[in-house]
Amino acid sequence: MAAEAGWPDEALAPLSALQHLVFCRRQCGLIHLEGVWAENALTAEGRVLHEAVDHAPGETRRGVRVARGIPLASRRLGLAGRADVVEFHPRRGGAPVPFPVEYKRGAPKPHDADAVQLCAQALCLEEMLGVPVPAGALFYGATRRREEVAFGPALRDRVAELAAALHRLLAAGRTPPPEPGPKCRACSLRDACLPDLPAAGSVARWLARTLAEEC
Repeated sequence: MAAEAGWPDEALAPLSALQHLVFCRRQCGLIHLEGVWAENALTAEGRVLHEAVDHAPGETRRGVRVARGIPLASRRLGLAGRADVVEFHPRRGGAPVPFPVEYKRGAPKPHDADAVQLCAQALCLEEMLGVPVPAGALFYGATRRREEVAFGPALRDRVAELAAALHRLLAAGRTPPPEPGPKCRACSLRDACLPDLPAAGSVARWLARTLAEEC
């Protein structure tokens, strides 16, 4: 468990694991407990996009400073990772306002995993810089548009709850069972996950019945 001062460096979990947890608890366990990874066309395109963004030089546009590949950490949440882009918008009479931008290769999704990841980046920035981060944006390659995300109380609470759930999953050390559904079709870990196999209890019953029939 986290101490009052926060999680130590060695216990910080990958910020990206929050997105995996929202998408599929089993996928999260396979990646972050078992070290399983497989790439398909979708993950390859996403990796190339992030590498291009992270390695582009910083710049200033119309008074907005743009920084890329920023290391992030929150000892309160026990998370660490990187931000694709953080824009620093000037504010009269005060410090610039950070505005994280996360790049995604596809289109907006029916779940909130992307918004959760972006808000987690904002909470890291707030803790590191000591300034409020009220909003950010998701840039989707399929639409070539930004989707602005406001970091309201409900989303912030959800990030904190998911961070706690992530640490419980990692501490338990057990990969959750399959969660079959439409999401499995595009998952690069499908062959490792085997979501179409019967649950363990069903397999045991089938084996017992088969052995009984042979006797």
